[in-house]
Amino acid sequence: MFYRNLLKPVIDAVLAGVGLLILSPVLLVLVFMIRSRMGTPVIFRQVRAGLNGQLFGFRKFRSMTQERGPDGELLPDEVRLTAFGKFLRSTSLDELPQLLNVLTGDMSLVGPRPLLPEYLPRYSAFQRRRHEVRPGITGWAQVKGRNSLTWEEKFQLDVWYVDNQSLWLDLKILVLTVVAVFGRRDISRAGHATAPVFMGSGAIESSNKESS
Repeated sequence: MFYRNLLKPVIDAVLAGVGLLILSPVLLVLVFMIRSRMGTPVIFRQVRAGLNGQLFGFRKFRSMTQERGPDGELLPDEVRLTAFGKFLRSTSLDELPQLLNVLTGDMSLVGPRPLLPEYLPRYSAFQRRRHEVRPGITGWAQVKGRNSLTWEEKFQLDVWYVDNQSLWLDLKILVLTVVAVFGRRDISRAGHATAPVFMGSGAIESSNKESS
């Protein structure tokens, strides 16, 4: 409890601040490249559910165009995901703006990934426990399979993390994240550009929009 409530938020804020300073040249280059290839906005913003289900503004670099069909709806992910966007996702560079979310206290470096608010009523009581901790840029489910896992497998791993959170586990996850990023593993689910929508356990999954 001491680590989760007192020590971890301090470590998160310090590391996020240092990370933003060190990576500022990389961030500026990415901003220029995204703007020149996909236009504005450079940052993709979306409401996500965080600690105790509270909503916050989630940030990541854009990896998709804003192309829409005749009906005004966004085209499928696989159509809008550009080659440069695939590179950003495969290297996890699109996640760097979330350091700002960590700095403001909405997220942690390590924790269950923040998901869409419409998923909240679809969780079982067990799955909803993933919101007992702050969401993270990376997490136990991400280093155990990321988007190659089913939603049920992800949530099982998320709740396991909630019950076993510690400084040493977080350090292990951060190291394994670096290995996974360099290996570019499990970026998407088979048959999907990213990951399918969670419709509830046992429900049919459909195409997602920038959800993972």
